[in-house]
Amino acid sequence: MEADSADAATAAVTPFGPELDADGVRFRFWAPALHAVTLHLDTSGGEPPVRDAATAAPAEHDHAMTREADGWFECRVPGVRPGARYRFGIGLGLRVPDPGSRFQPVDCHGPSEVVDPRAHRWRCTAWRGRPWHEAVVYELHLGTFTREGTFRAAIERLDALAELGITALEILPVADFPGRRNWGYDGVLPYAPDSSYGRPEDFKALVDAAHERGLMVLLDVVYSHFGPDGNYLGFYAPDFFTRRHATPWGAAVNFDGRGPGENSRWVREYAIGNALYWLEEFRLDGLRLDAVHAIVDDSRPDVIEELATRVRARFAGRREIHLVLENARNAAHYLFRDARGRPKLCTAQWNDDVHHALHVLATGETHGYYLCYAADPLRHLARCLAEGFAWQGERSPYSGAPRGEPSGGLPPGAFLGFLQNHDQVGNRAFGERLAHLVPPGRLEPLTALLLLAPHPPLLWMGEEWGASAPFQYFCDFGPELAALVREGRRREFARFPAFADPALRERIPDPNAPGTFERSKLDWTERERGRHARWLALYRECLALRRRHVVPFVADGVVEARVERPSAGELCVEWRSRRGGVLTLLLNVDERPATFASPSGPMIWPPVPGELQSVVPPWGVQWYLQPPRSSAR
Repeated sequence: MEADSADAATAAVTPFGPELDADGVRFRFWAPALHAVTLHLDTSGGEPPVRDAATAAPAEHDHAMTREADGWFECRVPGVRPGARYRFGIGLGLRVPDPGSRFQPVDCHGPSEVVDPRAHRWRCTAWRGRPWHEAVVYELHLGTFTREGTFRAAIERLDALAELGITALEILPVADFPGRRNWGYDGVLPYAPDSSYGRPEDFKALVDAAHERGLMVLLDVVYSHFGPDGNYLGFYAPDFFTRRHATPWGAAVNFDGRGPGENSRWVREYAIGNALYWLEEFRLDGLRLDAVHAIVDDSRPDVIEELATRVRARFAGRREIHLVLENARNAAHYLFRDARGRPKLCTAQWNDDVHHALHVLATGETHGYYLCYAADPLRHLARCLAEGFAWQGERSPYSGAPRGEPSGGLPPGAFLGFLQNHDQVGNRAFGERLAHLVPPGRLEPLTALLLLAPHPPLLWMGEEWGASAPFQYFCDFGPELAALVREGRRREFARFPAFADPALRERIPDPNAPGTFERSKLDWTERERGRHARWLALYRECLALRRRHVVPFVADGVVEARVERPSAGELCVEWRSRRGGVLTLLLNVDERPATFASPSGPMIWPPVPGELQSVVPPWGVQWYLQPPRSSAR
């Protein structure tokens, strides 16, 4: 039976976490710094015998673990069933959760729970994924996507997304984090879906329901760092970290250490096994690898290359799997294609260059990293549309260092374009969306540009109806850490002229306040009303045109892109397909109408009868498509 074979495959992808069989459970724990470890087990399925991770009170079910090679400890306990809770005693009165925990019923400091990977009975067993050229990605945060903020509640909104034209969900990290609310990037137990969203079976039910509607599901995963609260790895496995490399979060994750006390083998396995675990056991269609520019790995292959190679090998011929990067370094070599145009390693990268150029055009903001695009945002946008990255090795005015690698040989599918995402909205002081920042008439043409370009578009949840709710930075830390985070965020904005006044900085929402989280929840009732309905109609229409015209064009294979700049505010980009199709963009961001040379093919946007072709109004966009030749491939 397919479900059983998939579950058997899951057991082999990682040595971390408990392994359930017909007679009991084998517990494994990697603690190279220790000489003795005790398994503390509660088989009642109720509250754990020890509630405080630092409490040393004796437990009823204690089992000495056997030390094996490479710092592993092992203990097999017969009769243990799903629902049993356990922790590892590591000395000095400290009991810690399993770093490979599959579920934390009472948060990251509490006990881990034994989970049966076969508890969910899959319905959509024939699903094999979708090709990447069909991707229209919808990024969402589970806690604020619905009022309930759970896996099960999200299922109720899938029909609306499928009807809109979405083909892929991209879910912010769900790895167990401290407290009841978090963006997900403070996770400390990467194998355990956070209990605030539901149980592992609930996540599988969401994936199953998405597949039934033809939707892919990608999960955001974080391998560059661990959160500041609830990470016990340093107590028993200091090999996990190295001070040879620095990151914004302190000591780097040790992916390349080879000397005594710096054995990186099992650290790499922890990350790679985690990727395989999500893809196998939860039947995800891909992963978004967060902040890979912050992973410092001098070994070859580096951990991203090894992870991608093993994922490709495991799923070749079985399912479509897509690996998407966030990488501020614009490292094009991760995106190279083989002779048949298939990704060798990773499928695509979030293209910050596209966002930054579009954002400067739309808002006029030029602070921070927008400085790099301020002089001529249209030039940077043109290079993105034709060649992928705007910065391909040139020295960045923002960092003062070279940024990027040549990307002109890569197809449009290697670059995800977007106008908004969780970072670009949530990292603003008040979490405003573009619909509340951009002058009337500017955002509509840029939206049509994004949704009809040959590059796969990414939408941020609620963007399609100009949602009123902001998306603000929120967390749920203890008092001391919460105060540090609150003051740190306000200090961060002090360097911007708009926040020079301390009184204004005091208005920046407190990340730890429950109200900050509540304000960020989407209001789905406004979706079909007034201006929100007009935005929704625009997205529906553009995505329908994308499905009808652009997807077949991209499937044919884009072989060439050509750019013309008739004037400072005008842009013409022309893409040619393998069989001779031509997709043409005309963009005018000037305050006067612009007349272009007649493009190839009929106009597909805007859908206005009698529109004068090649005359583009101020802040306007037009799309044309010459269908490909039907003969010889």
